[in-house]
Amino acid sequence: MNSNHSFTCYHCSSSILPSDLIEAELAGVQRQFCCAGCMAIAQTIHGEGLEVFYARRAQSSEKPTAYLASNEIPENLKPYDDPSLGARFTRPYGEVGDLETTLRLEKIRCAACVWLCEQHLRRIAGVKDVQINYVTQKVIVRYSPENSSLARLLFEIERIGYEAWPFEPSLSAERSKKERRQLLTRLGVAMLGMMQVMMYAWPSYVGADITPEFEVLLGWTSWALTVPVMVYSAGPIFQAAWRSVRTFKQTHMLGMDVPIALALFLAFTAGTINLIKGSGQSYFDSITMFVAFILAARYVELLARQDAQGGAEALAKQLPATCGRLGNYPESKTVAVVPVVNCSAGDYLRVSPGEVLPADGILIESPSSLDESLLTGESKPVDKGIGDRVYAGTHNILNPLIMRIDAIGQSTRIAGIASLLDQALLAKPVMVGLAEKWTAYFVGFLLLSAFVSATIWLYFDPSQAWTVLVSVLVASCPCALSLAVPTALAAAQGAVTKLGLLIVRGHVLEGLSKASDLVLDKTGTLTMGQPELKEIAILRSGFLKRDALSIAAALEAGQKHPLALSILRAAELENVTPIKLSEQVNNLLGKGLSSGSYRLGSSDWLGLQQGVMNSSDGQYGQVHLADEQGIIASFVFLDTPRPGLENLLQAVKRKNIRVHLVSGDNAHTVAWWAKLVGIESYRGACTPEDKFDYIDRLQQEGCFVWAIGDGVNDAPLLARADVSVAVGAGAPLAAAGADAILTANSLEPLAKALTLADKTQAIIKQNLLWALIYNVLAIPAAMLGLVNPWIAGIGMSLSSLAVTLNAWRLRKA
Repeated sequence: MNSNHSFTCYHCSSSILPSDLIEAELAGVQRQFCCAGCMAIAQTIHGEGLEVFYARRAQSSEKPTAYLASNEIPENLKPYDDPSLGARFTRPYGEVGDLETTLRLEKIRCAACVWLCEQHLRRIAGVKDVQINYVTQKVIVRYSPENSSLARLLFEIERIGYEAWPFEPSLSAERSKKERRQLLTRLGVAMLGMMQVMMYAWPSYVGADITPEFEVLLGWTSWALTVPVMVYSAGPIFQAAWRSVRTFKQTHMLGMDVPIALALFLAFTAGTINLIKGSGQSYFDSITMFVAFILAARYVELLARQDAQGGAEALAKQLPATCGRLGNYPESKTVAVVPVVNCSAGDYLRVSPGEVLPADGILIESPSSLDESLLTGESKPVDKGIGDRVYAGTHNILNPLIMRIDAIGQSTRIAGIASLLDQALLAKPVMVGLAEKWTAYFVGFLLLSAFVSATIWLYFDPSQAWTVLVSVLVASCPCALSLAVPTALAAAQGAVTKLGLLIVRGHVLEGLSKASDLVLDKTGTLTMGQPELKEIAILRSGFLKRDALSIAAALEAGQKHPLALSILRAAELENVTPIKLSEQVNNLLGKGLSSGSYRLGSSDWLGLQQGVMNSSDGQYGQVHLADEQGIIASFVFLDTPRPGLENLLQAVKRKNIRVHLVSGDNAHTVAWWAKLVGIESYRGACTPEDKFDYIDRLQQEGCFVWAIGDGVNDAPLLARADVSVAVGAGAPLAAAGADAILTANSLEPLAKALTLADKTQAIIKQNLLWALIYNVLAIPAAMLGLVNPWIAGIGMSLSSLAVTLNAWRLRKA
């Protein structure tokens, strides 16, 4: 399928582009290399008679060499190219037939892993874009189905030592549970080994008088207990470190597991040699304690990461793993409980009251009421009739319904929203990029410091050299530096998602904390765009307001115009019963309604000079009721402020952010609303181009502009602003150029997000400061021989733990 990947490098196993291919004969076999460096290393290995290295490397790999070296997609991955599975795991992207898929990655531990996966996937023919989020461990790949495929992507990730599978919402919770269980088992083995080894080491701590034979027995027993801790519990650490070293030529970065693995290996080797010699420290107590503490820190980090995946994972966890499928509908309504992953488009499902819909589709039978708050933030149930669309993740409330699936898996609306959330941290904020860059430099500095320190101690006190080397490697904490920023941003993202704000681009929280000016649209943003009946002015004696409302409600019955709906809502609220009209209602487009002698409509149609309220008062509109004797009453409508507006404006003013109201409505209406809500800077009668220019002028003055619009007619406004929020429901609004989407009906989540943005920046700075202070103190202390390896291990683990738990505080918005 992919002619650009015919060869794999004999030394580093990387795919080779035709333009990079280098060939050389080794041991009578023609080998292919990706560069002169790999060829030179391989020639040296063979020249020294060490070619067994390649055989052993192949044996230790989880995948056979032939599997990784071949360009053929293995049989177990080929089903992913089946069209039915393709529709489940991919979604259309753009207008040229490209596809987008979200994959879940395993075994990535640091920035070097992310870099290698990104670069390798980008080299595959047909791949347009690759974005990896370390915190959520997901990769979004956009590719041309003509040149590549889903199976090819999965295979290429396996070829460089990682694992991936398509993100399936209904399986996500089970995958997370499995990951926690595996890490908890490794932690349990390490804790058990630590307790036993510490017990056997206790006599040496207290200086107990024991026989040499018994001391040797305790030493070898400790060694035997340390081996499973090294092999099983610390196994992933060694695998990640080896992968980082093997790919250093490509990444120019060493992962944070390298110094940890090196310290463990050196300590275990030295302890074993000392045990055989019968003199010197064994280090086994330090090793087991260090592994136990670091796995405990990583377990807490895993819990925080899975919780912080918040946006997408919280949505995914709402979907059921099984559903009731009607195998022979409509001939039979026998229900079979099957896994959701076994369903496909066109299947019929029965969903009982209280259950969650597992897929998108069409309601076929039994109208019901559904709770769509997960998708829209609107808590009020939505009535659904035959033929209406229903969505995965919504709760069936009223009746058992039957639906036909038309989208499942990554094609569903909930998966589309989850995809937006996955993109939130992909466009890395400046602080994330700097943290990753300095973490890579820090690992190199650490290794250099450790070996320089050991060399110096070797000259002054050889007995301390080994201990200092291990202590320096263990005491440092690149983990805290690397986790400081992404864990805080991910936790904050999860918190605001639960409020009803979907962050699409990762700079939103950073931008909100820097905003100096807020530009608001009016209709649909500041206001709901839904008129409410504000006043009934009676203009003829003998009529009451209830009488006029009763006649108007009768005329508007069945109408869908916003003003009609407002009149009907007012009648229902006031318990006013519409009168019975003697004749059918006629709807004269653009004028009004008539039935017999009654007419309800515009002042022009009724021949009136003006309305009751001047337009400068910010009204939404007026209609008038008349009969053959003349006007009876005028109905005055006002737009309604969006809920939470007052909270948002108060939060903005507390931060001294200037507020601007910029709208396409007439200048009098905009001025009235600006005065009503206390906005001093306003401008009306603006075209989309005028809004764009307004923001542009603010930015030229040095302002950092945050804009809020409805996401459709405010596209230029949103695209130009430094940070933009589209008000509305659903993923399509992202096309308007918004950085975040407010799905809640209220603006209050934005007020909370503003506060959370400041808190997030404070916690990021706290994390970075803590990591810096800890390393500045711990590394020199270890270099001076003031810290034992086991104490250094505890300090390193607690440092990572402190950073993770500090970021975890952001979950509560």
